[in-house]
Amino acid sequence: MRTDLLKHLGRGLLAVAAASCLTLAHGRSPGPAVIQIVNGNEPGIGFNDPSPALPVGGNTAATVGGQRLAVFQYAANLWGTKLKSDVPITILSTFEPLPCTATGATLGAAGAISVWSDFPGAEKPGTWYSSALANKLAGEDIDPVPSPTGDDLDIVAFFNSDLGQPDCLAGSGFYLGLDGLAPAGQIDLLTTILHEFGHGLGFQTFTSGRTGNQLAGQPSIWDHYLYDPAQNKTWVKMTAAERATSGITPRNLQWYGNTVIGKAAAVLDRGTPELFLTGPGLDRNVLIGTALFGPQIDSRDDQLSAQIGQVVDQVNGTGLACTPLSAANAAAVRGKIALVDRGTCGFTVKVKNAQDAGARAVIVSDNVPGGPPPDLGGVDPTITIPAVRVSLEDGTALKASLATPSKFGNYGVLSFNTQKLAGADYGKRVFMFTPNPFQQGSSVSHFDTSAKPNLLMEPFLNAGQPIAVSAPKDLTFELLKDIGW
Repeated sequence: MRTDLLKHLGRGLLAVAAASCLTLAHGRSPGPAVIQIVNGNEPGIGFNDPSPALPVGGNTAATVGGQRLAVFQYAANLWGTKLKSDVPITILSTFEPLPCTATGATLGAAGAISVWSDFPGAEKPGTWYSSALANKLAGEDIDPVPSPTGDDLDIVAFFNSDLGQPDCLAGSGFYLGLDGLAPAGQIDLLTTILHEFGHGLGFQTFTSGRTGNQLAGQPSIWDHYLYDPAQNKTWVKMTAAERATSGITPRNLQWYGNTVIGKAAAVLDRGTPELFLTGPGLDRNVLIGTALFGPQIDSRDDQLSAQIGQVVDQVNGTGLACTPLSAANAAAVRGKIALVDRGTCGFTVKVKNAQDAGARAVIVSDNVPGGPPPDLGGVDPTITIPAVRVSLEDGTALKASLATPSKFGNYGVLSFNTQKLAGADYGKRVFMFTPNPFQQGSSVSHFDTSAKPNLLMEPFLNAGQPIAVSAPKDLTFELLKDIGW
C-alpha cells in the first residue's frame, strides 16, 4: 500500500493508492546510497540565481544559486556515505519565498513524498515506511512511475530564499559555507539541510502526535520504537487517546531502539542536573530548566541542600524580585533557596537581587502553564549562585506546600545525577521532544532539548552544531538504523 505525503507549507496532497504487487528483494547486502538533488527552481531564481558570490567556507561556486546547490549536494553526499541502498534516493529541492516577518521566519522543511506498507522486504507488517527506506528494504524501486519532473521522487525539500532580507528575519541570512563555521547572526544552511534530509529519510512518525490517530489506520515504523514508561507501552500498543497523552507528557517518551541505546553513552554527556523538593505533598523530583548564567550544576560536587524561602512582593502573592528585596523578604531567603516568580524583569535581575539578599540559590516559577521549563537566559558575570526554572504547575505545588504547616519545613536539593546521561533515562533510552502544549511540526519527531551535547535532530537550530549525523557526535544515523537503514 502507498500513501502520498506531499506536505508543502499548507499546499498539502494526501491520497491513498491501491496496494502494489512487487517482486522480492535480492539477498545481497546493498551498497552505498546515491542521493540525487533535483533542481525544482525556475530559471533565474533559487538554485538558478545568477548573482555573483565570493568563495566562503570551502564553497567555491561562483553564484548564489550555485553555492546553494553545492551545499545541498554536500549534505546529500554526507548522508550517502552513511546509508546503504541499491536504489538512488531522489530529492526534489527548491529555494523559494516562504512565510516570514522582520523578526521571524520559516527556514525550510523536508519530508517523505510517499510512504509504503506491506511490500516484500518490509520488516514489520501493516506499518508505514518512508519511500526511500521502503526502496532500500525492497532492494528495488517499488514505485518506478516518474514524476512530472521526469524523476521518481522520494523526498521534497524547500528552503526560504528571502531569509535575511529586511522583511524576513532581517540580517540573519543563510551561511553557505561547508565548514559549519557560520558567523554570529547567520544560520548555517548545511546543518539545517542535514536535519531536514534526516526527516525525509524517515526521522518522523506519520501518526498524529496531537490526536494519536494513525495514518489510514496503520502505525509508522517509528511507533514500534516509541516507549512511554508512564504507560509501560509502545505507541503501537496504545489507543489514540493514550498516544495523544504521551505526546504532551514532557521528558517521558523514549526511543527504544537498540542501536541508539548502544551508542548513547558514546555521544551524550554523563550526568544531568536535578531538583528534588521535600515538604507536605511533595517529596519528588521536578523537571527544571537551568540558567545560562552563574555557576552550572555540572558535577557531583555541586550538590546544594537548603530550606526554601518564598519572596512575596506583589499584592497577588507573587514575588517578582525585580527590585532589591525588602527586609522581610531578605530575612525569608537568607541562607536558603529563594522561590521567585517569572515576569516583568529579566532572570538575571531576579537572581542578583536574591543573591544580594543572601540566598544560596534561586528557583524561578514559570507564569504560563506547560512544560518542560525552558532554560533561563541572560548574562551577568557577577552572579555567583545557581538558578533553575520550574513549571507553573510545580511552582504552584511548591507554594501550596510552603503554606502548609510543617514540623520540618520545605527543602530543595540541587544535584548532578551522574547515573543518567544528559537527555536519557537510567537505561540510556533517549528522550523524544514532547512538550505541553503540543508543538505542531516539532513534537514527537525530534530528540528532546535536554540532550547534551546538542543533537542534530532537536527541534531548534543550535549554534555551532557539528557537521555530523552519527556517533560519536550525533545519534541521527543510529536511529535510522533502528528503523531499518
